[in-house]
Amino acid sequence: MVFEYILKKNGIDPKTDLTIDQSISFGLTAAAFVNSDAGYTVEFEPFATSLELEGAGYVVASLGTDSGYVPYTAYSAKKSYLEANPEIIQKFTNAIQKGMDYVNSHTAEEIAETIQPQFEETPLENITIIVGRYKDQDSWKTDTVFEKESFDLLQNILEEAGELSERVPYEDLVTTQFSEAAK
Repeated sequence: MVFEYILKKNGIDPKTDLTIDQSISFGLTAAAFVNSDAGYTVEFEPFATSLELEGAGYVVASLGTDSGYVPYTAYSAKKSYLEANPEIIQKFTNAIQKGMDYVNSHTAEEIAETIQPQFEETPLENITIIVGRYKDQDSWKTDTVFEKESFDLLQNILEEAGELSERVPYEDLVTTQFSEAAK
């Protein structure tokens, strides 16, 4: 949906100007790209960097950079849970903020070394390249606040894709009190 949104934003109609094959399983798109005559693929990491390092393709754009800040990762809780457990929600938000502070104050090499145990199948050098790319693109925010502008962008993308039948007011769905208090 984000890819199609970016295409439209750049005057390309994804329905008439090109063919998008969405039948390929999520984890197999890189292999399908290498073994087909497709001109482009949309890849998440570490597959994008692997294709580049293998000489099978090039990273030519970032959906995250070209779309605007789309909140790919958000956390949800029922209102009743928030009201009954504000200290747990605050501790969780503080932990996420601490991670954000870390990635925004350390080098790509330091971050890669820290997270490498979570990605045993990916060489440290590749992780360092990926983290460096994310840092160069300014992919990481400095705080956990889910801004109204990002919420509206997400709804625009979902609406344009035909996946959202009714918009939801930001104030009805998002609370920033824990993010604003995060330390």
